Amino acid sequence: MAFSEKKLQEILNNLNTAYPDAGCALDHENTFQLTIAVALSAQTTDKSVNKVTPGLFRKFPTPEALAKADEDDIIPLIKTIGMYRTKSRNIIALAKKLIEDYDGQIPGEYDKLVTLPGVGRKTANVVLAEGFGEQRIAVDTHVFRVTNRIGIVNENNVLKTELALMKVLPEDSWTRFHHLFIFHGRNCCSARNPACDRCPISYLCEKVGLTT
Repeated sequence: MAFSEKKLQEILNNLNTAYPDAGCALDHENTFQLTIAVALSAQTTDKSVNKVTPGLFRKFPTPEALAKADEDDIIPLIKTIGMYRTKSRNIIALAKKLIEDYDGQIPGEYDKLVTLPGVGRKTANVVLAEGFGEQRIAVDTHVFRVTNRIGIVNENNVLKTELALMKVLPEDSWTRFHHLFIFHGRNCCSARNPACDRCPISYLCEKVGLTT
């Protein structure tokens, strides 16, 4: 059963109250740093990324500097995060493509962003939302789990979840909902042991897949 606008607004209000500071957890000073940080965050935590990016950006503050790096220059700086070899290759290639195709600037268009090495749909959506102020829903593991568990959507993969959420959520709140679902997934609605007893939207939740 589809959620009413009133119910969705109540979910938004309750989560806003619970997580007033919900927002991008990746430290960055510009769209270049944001794009690199999001690309590095794949299959690892934002906290882990925030530990390595200060040293990375001190040594390679611009696309021009990063494009001249070798993998052996990058690996020691990001070795504590997952897939560091692949990510080292990707961010160097990303920097080179920025210089070759986009005058060293992060493009503000989805179709161009996803041509960058290491940048997929989720990363592009985050960059457009945080770097360019567009309303976007970036579906990570938390957004996927929480929205399907609540019952806002009923989809079996990330892309279908994103497209379904775009249909049911008010567009002017897409980015805010995205942040709130992430924070709720991290702080309350965990994968294995969701804290339904202290959940601010438990009474609105369909608890799909749960026996409690």
